[in-house]
Amino acid sequence: MKLILRQAVENLGDPGDIVTVAPGYGRNYLLPQGLAYEASEANIRRLEEEKAQVEERARRSYLEAKRRASQFDHMVMTFHARAGEDGKLFGSVTAGDIADRANEEGIDFKLERKQVLLDEPLKSLGAANVPVRLHAEVEVGIEVRVEREEG
Repeated sequence: MKLILRQAVENLGDPGDIVTVAPGYGRNYLLPQGLAYEASEANIRRLEEEKAQVEERARRSYLEAKRRASQFDHMVMTFHARAGEDGKLFGSVTAGDIADRANEEGIDFKLERKQVLLDEPLKSLGAANVPVRLHAEVEVGIEVRVEREEG
């Protein structure tokens, strides 16, 4: 019996896979549980159309992320903070601070804090290249400088 999986089934396949199973397993378990549907010609066509739509959405998402990444070319963010004589900040520059500043800089989308891949907050004076993930395959670096606050 040929079926198309709706969900991942352990030791059988992933969603969208066309699998051949024993008739009893398909009729008594997979179909009633809603884990699969019959692999008729119409359903196979529908599956191919859905895959094409998913691929198109993924391609558009990737291209949009590349367009957004171009807005960060040559972007340098400068933060002024109070620091001790040894260069350590009395506070820190966090991923949230960087995302807020990027949004103020005039980018045409909202950068979320979780997209800024900062392992630890910046706690000393100097420059750092901070990665920003805009898509699973698109990552861009922003130069962040932390300078001593005058006064």
